[in-house]
Amino acid sequence: MISPRLVAALAAGALLVAACGSDDSSSDSATTEITASATTESTTDSTSDSASDSASAATSDADCPPAEGADSQTRQFDAAPPMCLDDGVSYQAVVTTNQGEFTITLDPESAPVAANNFVFLARNQYFDDTVCHRIIPNFVVQCGDPTATGTGGPGYTIVDEPPAPGEYQIGSVAMAKTVEPDSAGSQFFIITGTDGAALPPEYALFGQVTDGFDTTVEAMAAAGSPDGVPTESIEIQSIRIVEA
Repeated sequence: MISPRLVAALAAGALLVAACGSDDSSSDSATTEITASATTESTTDSTSDSASDSASAATSDADCPPAEGADSQTRQFDAAPPMCLDDGVSYQAVVTTNQGEFTITLDPESAPVAANNFVFLARNQYFDDTVCHRIIPNFVVQCGDPTATGTGGPGYTIVDEPPAPGEYQIGSVAMAKTVEPDSAGSQFFIITGTDGAALPPEYALFGQVTDGFDTTVEAMAAAGSPDGVPTESIEIQSIRIVEA
């Protein structure tokens, strides 16, 4: 007999697939193209409106940005990035939010394409001044869409890198996608509870929150609601990539 918790987890998983917002598709149809200037939903605040406006910047070449980060923000690219990570180097992302700071230790060995993509976007200031548009208690905090609609993305998608079953845990960071294969782009989620950890292994697992989960991430998760619409604005102010 299936337990109520498993039923809830499976329902939440289906919701993630349906509403994660593709980076080249709408949540209504996986084949409808969405531009970076998609209208922000009325549930978001002026911060997300501003982010949506700036997301209409000109398309840029998908060249590797400098390790210290690009001088200007870019949110649309003409292709997926080349491999910009160096062998033997470890990468961490220090995420500054309006709730505090947390650190993601990236895992290029398990998901090299997703980890490289995250570093590429972060160094291009892609995530700066965006809001986390979807937060569900005991499930996930979902971010990475400059339009805050759940349908925005960088102008390209990346290949799937599904993990082995059972690898998701609280604090895991993975790529959001639609039901279509190879549909992830910029949106990512942080697993905040057991329902999220029970997701099927369909989303590239590219990092783990190793500092600030009990403080910052839990504060972000506290803004969640059953329908996923945050009860207050949760903002990513900047992401800084640290090499070691």
